[in-house]
Amino acid sequence: MRSISVIILLFLIAGCNKETINFTEKAFTAYPMEKKEEKVLLKKNVEKIKRWNSIPSSIDGKLVQDLKEELYLRKERVLNQEYNQSKEFGEYVAGVKTRMKTSDKVIALTLDACGGEFGSGYDHELMNFLIANKIKANLFINARWIDAQHDKFLALADNPIFRINNHGTEHRPLSTVPRSAWGINSTSTKEEIVTEITDNQEKIGELTGKLPRFFRSGTAFYDEVAVKIAEDLGVEVVNFDVIGDGGATFSRPQVVESMLKSRAGSIIILHMNQPSSETADGVKEAIAVLLEQGYSFVHLDEYELE
Repeated sequence: MRSISVIILLFLIAGCNKETINFTEKAFTAYPMEKKEEKVLLKKNVEKIKRWNSIPSSIDGKLVQDLKEELYLRKERVLNQEYNQSKEFGEYVAGVKTRMKTSDKVIALTLDACGGEFGSGYDHELMNFLIANKIKANLFINARWIDAQHDKFLALADNPIFRINNHGTEHRPLSTVPRSAWGINSTSTKEEIVTEITDNQEKIGELTGKLPRFFRSGTAFYDEVAVKIAEDLGVEVVNFDVIGDGGATFSRPQVVESMLKSRAGSIIILHMNQPSSETADGVKEAIAVLLEQGYSFVHLDEYELE
């Protein structure tokens, strides 16, 4: 397993250039390395890594090495760690964040892009409305959607009103044993959980120069052990307390009714990948009312989550 992790790291390094390697130090300061022995573990492979990757002089080689050490060590730590058996499975298991910890009249819009054969569309009406009105939103994007909508992804990532977050690689529920949610089979091992999170984490990092801080699984289902694994990999698991569009199945009045249930600190889940839905119409109407009520829309990283 350790050799597989090294191979993954080598390929990641080989594919990096000045733009893709430019992860910020801030992305990792919240998750410092914890054990000296882990650094020793990495040093065993340093010379092998150097043979595969020549760091351009224009890049801070020390920074690159530190970032790569951190990424590698987190995977290694999880893959070599024993976890307890899970006792929970659902949307609101231990460790999942569902609200912002505040009494301020703020709301976080979270928009999922699930990818796949029936989930790789782009709701132009919804996204253009948010952009035109400078409404902040947090985008949880699946790797398959990125592949299908590459140019749109880059444009969204470059827009400061949006924050890019991780919605998994294959849009799978996270579990340490075989389960399913909404007809989708979950991961069933620690290794599959790591792949589901980190493959898309690396993809987004390579395209944007930043590693997402927040993660939401396909279907938003987890067991509590998978949530702990995600945290050990350096992401916070974020769900919601308001279901805004029912997986893009709600009618316009239903979207409005649901969104108007928001209160201070609410996190709303919506979908940006179903242009034939009535999500956009409902969102436009609901946001107008919420703004009149004195609410504003914020990024998740502006508040502590609970």
